Amino acid sequence: MKKTFQFLCILLAGSGVFYSCQDDQSLESLDVSDAVRSQLISLGFDVINQAPLKFEQGYLVEGDIYLTPSDLANMKQGARLPVAEQYSTNNLVNAAGGRTITIYAPVGGNNGYSSGMIAGLDLAIARYNNENLLISFQRVTSSSGANIIMSRLSKGDERRGVLGSAGFPTASGDPYNSIKMSGILESSYGLSTAGIATIIGHEMGHCVGFRHTDYYNRAISCGGAASNEGASTVGANLIPGTPATATLAAKSWMLACTDGGDRPFNNDDKTALNYLY
Repeated sequence: MKKTFQFLCILLAGSGVFYSCQDDQSLESLDVSDAVRSQLISLGFDVINQAPLKFEQGYLVEGDIYLTPSDLANMKQGARLPVAEQYSTNNLVNAAGGRTITIYAPVGGNNGYSSGMIAGLDLAIARYNNENLLISFQRVTSSSGANIIMSRLSKGDERRGVLGSAGFPTASGDPYNSIKMSGILESSYGLSTAGIATIIGHEMGHCVGFRHTDYYNRAISCGGAASNEGASTVGANLIPGTPATATLAAKSWMLACTDGGDRPFNNDDKTALNYLY
């Protein structure tokens, strides 16, 4: 087949990952057994438009959902919710009277990030903090005690187009503690600081409980056939005050797919952030 590169990238979380479309996804799908594919289908996940991949100790589903075998074993098929724009998971971060979430990212070396990637992280943090929420973020220079550790994907995952991954908050109210990001967003994809900030900010959104804005129909941002990510046991709860439909034109930072451009929080995103935190 003729190989072409489409920079249509997908993010999510069930755990959560940002993923660049493959030239030939059918080859990647061979990594996952038919039994696992059938289980994913029964749980409501799309395995056609975005082939599942072997990833770390589990599977990367729908681009940026990291699921372990234990996750699959404990999930039940989710109920479909009415079409609406902003959704959160069942678990949220316990912010109480205010909470600072610290993030560590290594700098330089083979396993660290470039100054451009760090600038993107800092901009993502600033965007959240500028909203004056009950939660705030702070980049720290030591991994010890950090709430979220951002680390490099393996070279193999970077080469096959995975751009990032994250997950959802714990039942005890803590943010998901890991974001894995490609280190070549700047060098290989040519993303700007703002574009990198959008991708990292998306994964941070998963860590504090946001689902994809168009989870109920990924075709809105990803194109192709309509597909619903499903609620499963993590939940997909409508956030009051947000619009009845998602649109690509609105450029929500939590749309499932992006072209790598800048997507700061739009007014509806801000409504959702302020409602939850």
